Amino acid sequence: MVRLLVDLGVLEELPSDRIPGFRDRLLAVLPGLLDHTCSYGRRGGFVQRLDEGTWAGHIAEHVAIELQNLAGSPVTRGKTRGAGGVGRYDILFAYRVESVGLAAGRAAVAIVNGLVAPDAPGAPEVDVAAVVDGLRALADRDGLGPSTQALVDEATRRDIPVLRLDDRNLVQLGWGRRAHRIRATITDETNAIATDLARDKDETSRILERSGLPVPASRIAATPEEAIAAARRIGYPVVVKPADGNHGRAVALGLTSDAAVQQAFIAAVAASRRSDAIVERHVVGRDHRLLVVGGRLVACAERVPAQIVGDGRATVRELVDAVNRDPRRGDGHARQLTKLRLDDAALATLAAQELVPDDVPAAGRVVLLTLTPNLSTGGTSIDRTADVHPDVARVVEMASRLVGLDVAGVDVVTSDISRPLRETGGAIVEINAAPGFRMHTHPAVGRSRNVAAAVVDHLFPEGSTGRIPIAAITGTNGKTTTTRMVAHLLRMGGGVVGCTTTDGI
Repeated sequence: MVRLLVDLGVLEELPSDRIPGFRDRLLAVLPGLLDHTCSYGRRGGFVQRLDEGTWAGHIAEHVAIELQNLAGSPVTRGKTRGAGGVGRYDILFAYRVESVGLAAGRAAVAIVNGLVAPDAPGAPEVDVAAVVDGLRALADRDGLGPSTQALVDEATRRDIPVLRLDDRNLVQLGWGRRAHRIRATITDETNAIATDLARDKDETSRILERSGLPVPASRIAATPEEAIAAARRIGYPVVVKPADGNHGRAVALGLTSDAAVQQAFIAAVAASRRSDAIVERHVVGRDHRLLVVGGRLVACAERVPAQIVGDGRATVRELVDAVNRDPRRGDGHARQLTKLRLDDAALATLAAQELVPDDVPAAGRVVLLTLTPNLSTGGTSIDRTADVHPDVARVVEMASRLVGLDVAGVDVVTSDISRPLRETGGAIVEINAAPGFRMHTHPAVGRSRNVAAAVVDHLFPEGSTGRIPIAAITGTNGKTTTTRMVAHLLRMGGGVVGCTTTDGI
């Protein structure tokens, strides 16, 4: 909770029903306040309080909550109470991200002051859109990533204590010896060797191949000449990718010439910490990410490359700008979707379609901005969980166990996920540690999957809440003695007990 101690000054004598036009000005800039229930417990309850007359501190509480909601950091709880003295109030409201909550509180006070007498000299300017943009930026910078947030939300629903341990994504779920720590989708059950193995794409492929799982033929190349030789031996078309890459960086698909392989090799090495790259057979089909938790398949999403659809009027650049105005899109992984980019890779993809950013695509024409389907490059997803063939599920479950990951994202390319891979010629092309959940929790098409529940089940089986029972003893005299007696009884019963009193811990 954020606590603001405010002094209303002259506004103590001016509840909302006595300020001409205030109610309408407030709802004009923050129409979402119409949905606030307030003490009446129904939509419009807060507006009724405005009509009846409520004080500026209470109004600022609701404004701070609504600003956070608009910034994509939703909260609901708040309370305003007198703090002693005329016009002094404690305003308390919840936050998800501390910096967002603090900034929302300051902005709320300024907005209320600005709306009381907007024409008065020196009245603060009210620009809610600018405030919300600033809060969104703070939420993107300081908030938990969408995958970590999904796990935190699921833990909260189960009454599992949540404690954020740093300003990034390290979070503790539960208390003491019953606690587990997570960072994004890496858990304290994730094997370090398995994580390193998943990062080494070539070694992972060898392990799967030796176990008889379908993987594309591949070779490791240390020079452009070796890459070209490997491509000729495997047979065009081929894929060139970094040996330790992620998020689809520097992955070149469907290469059909020596020159293209040479150029792709140079780009792959530049994006890698290693001096070699992988050349592998290009598998024809659609890209799917299958999420395996605790050795069991829990979700499947078909990943669609970043693209726009022409309308016969707007240029490619204008269409990209229109898509990026979607509030779900942001930079990096902070939002449900990532913004489209007209970077060098996108320009090359456009050129292959004989387009430049200022061209106007025909109505209905699908224009690809990248060939790789990663969400990190602006792609979207389609839920295919119900379509996965049992044989495909068994293959990816075995693959995750072979690598040793408790939470694994297995990338499968196949023309039809509802048929066995041996029938379609599909293959496992990659296994990822710390797989993102966005494609499963927020698919563009299909049902959202609560994949966080599977991870929490894995960490806290059989309904455990990760809690340690606590007895709190209060009163006037005898608290320490009573505490010691209770601790002694619990120890005699076989419990492991800690206690704290005025004498120490």
